[in-house]
Amino acid sequence: MSSLELTPEELEELLGGAELEVVGRMRCASNGTFLVQAEVVGAEVAAVYKPRRGERPLWDFPDGTLCQREVASYEVSRALGWGIVPVTVLRDDGPLGPGAVQRFVEHDPEEHYFTLLEKNLDRFRQFAVFDVLINNTDRKGGHCLRDQVNDVIVGIDHGLTFHPMWKLRTVIWDFAGEGLTPELTDTVCRFSQDLAGGDLGRRLAGLLSPPELAALATRATDLLRDGCLPDPEPGYHSVPWPMV
Repeated sequence: MSSLELTPEELEELLGGAELEVVGRMRCASNGTFLVQAEVVGAEVAAVYKPRRGERPLWDFPDGTLCQREVASYEVSRALGWGIVPVTVLRDDGPLGPGAVQRFVEHDPEEHYFTLLEKNLDRFRQFAVFDVLINNTDRKGGHCLRDQVNDVIVGIDHGLTFHPMWKLRTVIWDFAGEGLTPELTDTVCRFSQDLAGGDLGRRLAGLLSPPELAALATRATDLLRDGCLPDPEPGYHSVPWPMV
């Protein structure tokens, strides 16, 4: 059974409980990242495993929290209903210890944000809103993939997110200053309500610190109040390098 035949809920259950077999290491990643096979009776799914022990210390993020931020980004994506982040779970029993496990996305490595933008403007408007909410500090063009199995554009590499200070760094500035559509506004409004009093807040509480959760709520409120996407901060390095 392939991932195409499984619902997100079934994929979560599989990735959360299946035996993980390490296939190899992804050498281009800055942190320890491994391709694994998640196997249960009747199903086998390729996944990306990022163990906590493989995370390089950073001066501005608490040690050992990047894998939790990967999962928190999936939870936000799921709550928004946009499917931007492939199914991602936190495993305590991975081959190299606790870490994030995310469905592997079959894609063309020659495709990225800059090649996909022109024909997918509305999809990348969703990306822009999503990155504001999670305060993405590292949205490179190569983190935007066209999922060849499901024929949808998805985003990967969300470890550098949810900092309580404003640190948005992204290549997606084409919509800066643009007003939110009614559909985007309604979605962010529902998200804000779920965060405040729904299941989302409870799920994220186990992944993020209280100041990070409070900052997430503030970013959603500010986005609704302003009614438009932000412009780059003057004097701040608002674009990551390399850009792809």
